[in-house]
Amino acid sequence: MLTDLRSDESKKRAAINLLKSHDEVRDEALKKYTLLACQLLDMPMCFVSVLDDEKQYIKSAQNMTVTETNLGEAFCTNTLEQGETYICPDTHRHPDFKTYDAITEAPFVRFYAGCPLKTQDGVAVGTLCLLDTQPRTLSGEQINIFEQLAGLVSGFLASWHNVGYIDIVTLLPNRQRMLKDISVSKESTFKLVIIDCIDMPFAYEMARSLGMTVVENLLRDMAVQLQARLQLTEQLYAVAVGRFAYFTHDKENSALENVAQRLRGIQAKISPEVPLDLDIHIGDSGCCDNAMTPGEILRRAVSALHEAISHGHRYMTYDEVLDNRKKNDFSLLTGLREALHEDRGLYLVYQPKVSLLNGQITGVEALLRWKHATHGEVLPGLFIPLVERTSLMRELTGWVIDHAIAQLGQWRSQGISLPVSINLAASDFSRPDFADELDHKMRNAGLTPALLGVECLETEKMLESPAALNGLEMLKLRGFKISLDDFGSGYSNINYLRQIPMDIIKLDRSIVSKIASDKASRIIVRNVVRLLKQLDYVVLAEGVEDDKTVEILRALGCDEVQGYVYARPMRAGDLEVWYHDRNKSQS
Repeated sequence: MLTDLRSDESKKRAAINLLKSHDEVRDEALKKYTLLACQLLDMPMCFVSVLDDEKQYIKSAQNMTVTETNLGEAFCTNTLEQGETYICPDTHRHPDFKTYDAITEAPFVRFYAGCPLKTQDGVAVGTLCLLDTQPRTLSGEQINIFEQLAGLVSGFLASWHNVGYIDIVTLLPNRQRMLKDISVSKESTFKLVIIDCIDMPFAYEMARSLGMTVVENLLRDMAVQLQARLQLTEQLYAVAVGRFAYFTHDKENSALENVAQRLRGIQAKISPEVPLDLDIHIGDSGCCDNAMTPGEILRRAVSALHEAISHGHRYMTYDEVLDNRKKNDFSLLTGLREALHEDRGLYLVYQPKVSLLNGQITGVEALLRWKHATHGEVLPGLFIPLVERTSLMRELTGWVIDHAIAQLGQWRSQGISLPVSINLAASDFSRPDFADELDHKMRNAGLTPALLGVECLETEKMLESPAALNGLEMLKLRGFKISLDDFGSGYSNINYLRQIPMDIIKLDRSIVSKIASDKASRIIVRNVVRLLKQLDYVVLAEGVEDDKTVEILRALGCDEVQGYVYARPMRAGDLEVWYHDRNKSQS
């Protein structure tokens, strides 16, 4: 804001730097004031200027081409020194002015009048000036009009400076003001530090329960508490809800640790009686300079902050390696969208499931693969977590379903009857039309739903979503086989086995891989299999890699096996060859 400039030299410098910077909308508005001044006072020339320690900058003018002047030849220095309206009826008679270029070169200025443009607390930041090529005097009424016009210009500049640049809750300068200040900064190097004070979901819940007024009071108190703890000589900005920022010239990373230490245990008040412990995370941009755009500097600080939050650290400095990894992630998303729309690079591989009772192939699991034009084979573990958070997930699911069904149709025409299972997320099952859509696609292809199995990922999300559980019920009613993937890892709770309508339970490799060498693992698997069989589930062990594990699983009562011991995931053509070879060897 254009206030407190008298007591804060750095703030005054920043304000003048901003006023003298280019702003097309502001300067066009100023031209209307200078035109009005010329018309009301019958003057040929008028301009608005801003002065710093070296130059006078012309921000708008009528009938003038000069854009800046050294202070040594600026009429307006006299105006600012006196702090009030200054009039020179004839510049040729002024002991200093008569040597100025403006006096000796066309258009030969003979008259000058300047009125200071002042802030609310009386600090002059520029001038409104009148020029003529002839000596002249102004009447008292004209001087009064001139000073009123200068007051209007001062008010306009204050409004322009404030409107859109102040956070209305904390009354701190906002993100737009910060970006402007970066753009006009004369500092060679600096860091931008961002402080995150509150978990946003919690803030939303607070607003829902207690109202926005309580949240706004909390944000205001946050700003007060931060300023008290940090004791900054720099300006504090409010850059987002519960996020604050400032610049520092300290290049040592230990400074960030000191800031984190100073903010340890900081609280803000929900009400006078109820304090809230603030969950502080800090990120800094690393050393930046004027060659970087304001947006890039902010992005680096935000990148560091989000790394700190995601890794549970109190503070982090911008790391180019981590940042490039994130950029890579979003580059992958763009590439995946193109791959989907152009049907290029994506393909399915199929891993067989084998019965432990008779050695027959009971089906295959379809697994998505992506051969990127630049990066080569991209593992699903890299791109699926990215896609899950976007609307692209629905398109990707649709692609997998369509290609799996098309493959089922091709195999049927070749006399191969192999059920195919596909992996789906909770968001897929939650769609109210999903079961009907899948059933319709299968029947249009002349296939029965029993040939397409669905494997449930994200068990915890499934249990939290009545819509997803209902979607599974609808699929089961239509004859689709349902598998629970990765049982025994992560969120595996025996109590939910009857909450999800399943046919097959897949034991995760984490509890299967050690049964050949570890007695405790073998006992656990034996009892898990026994329980699941008593509940009438088909039990399939995945990730099996050796014959000894196969024999143990057979002895423990496991029904089916999937893993490298029989085959790696294969393209459809390779699977067909493997399928026929195995059938020959079994006959």
